Amino acid sequence: MKRPSTLTAPFLKRITLLDEKADRNVFPFNRLDWLNKPNFALNFPTRVTFFVGENGSGKSTLLEAIAALCDFPVGGGSQDHQRAADEPESRLAGALRPQWLPRVRTGFYLRAESFFNMAGYLDAEGAVERSGGQRLHGQSHGESVMALLSNRIAEIGRGVILMDEPEAALSPSRQLAFLALLHEWDLSKNIQVIIATHAPIILSYPGAMLYRFDDDEIVETAVEQTEHYRVTKSFLSDPERYFRRIFGND
Repeated sequence: MKRPSTLTAPFLKRITLLDEKADRNVFPFNRLDWLNKPNFALNFPTRVTFFVGENGSGKSTLLEAIAALCDFPVGGGSQDHQRAADEPESRLAGALRPQWLPRVRTGFYLRAESFFNMAGYLDAEGAVERSGGQRLHGQSHGESVMALLSNRIAEIGRGVILMDEPEAALSPSRQLAFLALLHEWDLSKNIQVIIATHAPIILSYPGAMLYRFDDDEIVETAVEQTEHYRVTKSFLSDPERYFRRIFGND
């Protein structure tokens, strides 16, 4: 009898760009300079990974490509969720080679921008006990996101969870609650999480791999070295100084 695998997260170990499949004349290859680095590859040595960077730096584009590699709908959801008829194809995913150990086929892709439509689809399934006892659309945005994360995602057992800007729905106190949930997944060793976020609270989760997306490269960094952390800390320590500067009174 074959024994079940005892391998734990992270399951997606590495992604590598196949240069011969990258069309440099189309997006994202003609817009994101870090894709033009020789032998581009990214490793995932920890169960929790963060992508951080300015708008347009490509972190959401890469996360979407990883979702496609996981066979999740690029509009959000899991493998068994209905896909939109006009769902776009990720060109980047087609040029990436994933390295799995082992290959897992369960998980979820949470996109802040498409959560409303996805919540409607999930509510249509009718199993409110899997959403904290209430329809997702019967709760606030933050409550529905936490209900989804706390209940439905708990059902996947072993898998990959991808999130694009979950803080869009979460107040600072709920971001702290999210960190507690993230810690539960981390301790289980059954969940790999990759999150694109601007939130310093979330980025502060200990022991995570943090990749900063710059104009022409992706580099490993620490939360204290991110502009998101530095600007937030500096502003909160002296908001009047920032008001004088941005309002032209300095």
